[in-house]
Amino acid sequence: MPPTLEIERHLPPTRIVLGRHTAHIYWFHGFAGSGKSAISLEIARIYASSGRLLASYFFFRNAGDRSRMNRFALTLASQLAAVVPAAAPFIEAAMKAEPGLLTDRVSLSTQLEKLVYRLFQAAVKGPLFVKTLAKGPFLVVIDGLDECEDKRGVEEFLTHALGFFKRHPSIPLRIFIASRVEQHIHAHIKHDEGVVVRNLNDHSPDEDVRRFLEASFQIAAKQNPVIQAYIHEHGSWPTPSDKGKLTRHIGGSFILASTIFKLIVQPPTEEDFMTPMERLPLTLEMNGLDSVYTQTLSRSQHLPHFRVIISTIAFIFRPLSIVEISALLGIEAFEVVRVLLNLQAIIRVPGTDEKGIVTLSHKSLLEFLTTESRSGSLFVPPSFHLCLAYYFFSWNSEESNDSAWLPAYSRFHKHWGSFATSGASDFFNEIERFKACPPLRDGGLPYPAFFCTVFFYALGLPYPSNDASYLFTGCAKQLALAAECPEPLLQIEGWLRNSTFMSLMDKIHRDIPSFTEGTCKTLQHHLQRASTAIYANMRFSFYISCPVIFVDCAHSFLDS
Repeated sequence: MPPTLEIERHLPPTRIVLGRHTAHIYWFHGFAGSGKSAISLEIARIYASSGRLLASYFFFRNAGDRSRMNRFALTLASQLAAVVPAAAPFIEAAMKAEPGLLTDRVSLSTQLEKLVYRLFQAAVKGPLFVKTLAKGPFLVVIDGLDECEDKRGVEEFLTHALGFFKRHPSIPLRIFIASRVEQHIHAHIKHDEGVVVRNLNDHSPDEDVRRFLEASFQIAAKQNPVIQAYIHEHGSWPTPSDKGKLTRHIGGSFILASTIFKLIVQPPTEEDFMTPMERLPLTLEMNGLDSVYTQTLSRSQHLPHFRVIISTIAFIFRPLSIVEISALLGIEAFEVVRVLLNLQAIIRVPGTDEKGIVTLSHKSLLEFLTTESRSGSLFVPPSFHLCLAYYFFSWNSEESNDSAWLPAYSRFHKHWGSFATSGASDFFNEIERFKACPPLRDGGLPYPAFFCTVFFYALGLPYPSNDASYLFTGCAKQLALAAECPEPLLQIEGWLRNSTFMSLMDKIHRDIPSFTEGTCKTLQHHLQRASTAIYANMRFSFYISCPVIFVDCAHSFLDS
C-alpha cells in the first residue's frame, strides 16, 4: 500500500487537520461561507508543491461548462498529461482509437475510465515516478461538487470512482471533494467504507475568525491614515470588546467575516463619507450575509444603470473588464466605476478599467441575487439571460465584417440557451415583455434583427405546432422590419450573410410544419415585404452573393 494521506496544516484564516487514513476518497463538507474553497485551494497548493497534484476542478453554479460535467473528464485528462507527460501518448492513442470518446454518446464513466484512470495506471508504472511516489499518492481536488447542475453526472462520477477504487485498492491516487451536503452526493458516499467523511461544522472556527480579524485590522491600520490618526488619539482600534462582539456576531462564517471587514475599511465615496470607526457599530446590526448584501448593494441602488450592471456581473459566463462591460451595455466606463466603487466589499473590482476582470467576491452573492425570497427588489431573474443575449448580439455585430459574427453567435447562443432552458419563466410572455420594453443601447443591429434571430432559434425547441406558427410568423414579421430599417445597412447585410443563420433557414425550409391558410397568407405578406426591402436597400453585389432564401422559402412552402 502506498504511503497514507496525511495533511496537517494551518490555513489562514482556516485551520484544518485531516487525519491519517487509507481510503481513496475524502469528502469534506460544510455550510456556505465556511471556508471549503480556501481549504481546497491550500490542499491543491501543498500537493502541487510536491509534484503530486494530478488535477483540480472547481465547479461554479450558473457558469456554463463549470456548472456541468460535459468537459470534466477532458479537463482532468489534460491536466494529467501536463503533470504526467508519459500519459500524453496514451491519451492520444485513446482518442485516435475512439474519435467519439468525448461526445454525448459516450458515458462519463467510460470517458473517465479511458482518459484518466487507466492512463494514470499505465503512466505511474514508469521509473520516473519512484521518487515522487515515495512522498505519497497523487491527488485530484474537486471543489464545489454541489455546484454542478448535472446531478446524474455527479452520481455517475461517484459511483464509478468508488467501483474503480474497489477494483484497484492499491492505486496511488486519492480524490479530495469539498461541497455542501446535498442528497445526491450524501446518499452515494456517506456510508461507503472507501470514503472518509469530515464535517467542517464540527470544527469551532471562532478562534480562527478572531485571528483573521486581528491580522486584517493590523494591516488596515498600517495602510489607512484615518485609522492611524484615530489610534494615535484614542488608543487601540478595534478594542478587544469590539473584536469579541464581531467574532460572536459573525458566527464562524469566513465569508461573512471577510465581507464585514471589507465593508468596515472600504474607502469613503461621495455617497458614503463614514469612517471605519463609524461603520463598525453598524455592521453589528446586520443579520447574516443577506443583510450585509442588501445594505451594501443599497449604497449604489439609486445610481443609473445599477440593476443592469449588477445583473450582468452576476450572470455573465466569462467575466469582463470595466471597459468591456461599458462597451457591452453601451454606457460610459465611468458609470460602471461609479456603481462599483460602493460595492468593493462584495465585488472584486480591478485596479484599472482596461485590465483585470470584475467578479463577485463569493458565490453566495450569486445565490442571494437569484433567490427572490432573499433578495427581494434586488432579485435577478433567469430572464435576464435574454437581455445578455441581446447585448452580445448587438455588441459583436457593430463591426461590418462577417468575421464579427462568430463571437456574437457564441456568446449570444450561450445566454439565449440559458434563457430558453431555464424553465423558471413563461417563455413567450418573457419575449413579448422584452419586445415591449427592450433595453436602450445605441449602435449595432436594430431590435427586429435580434427578435427575428430569437424566433428562429425558438423554432428549434419542442413546442406545439400552434406555437411554431406564432414563432414562424413572428420571425417573418421581424425579418421584414429588419430589412426595412434604413440603417445600419452594413450590419444588416452581415447578419443576413451569416452561415449559421442560412443553415437554420435551410433546415426550416426542409421541415416546414402544417399551417392554416391565414398563417400562410401572413407569412407570404411579411416575406414579400422582406424581399422588397432587400431589393431596395441592399447593395447589388451583396444581393447577388446572398441567395434570396426568404422569398424562395415562402413560395416553396406556400405552394406545397
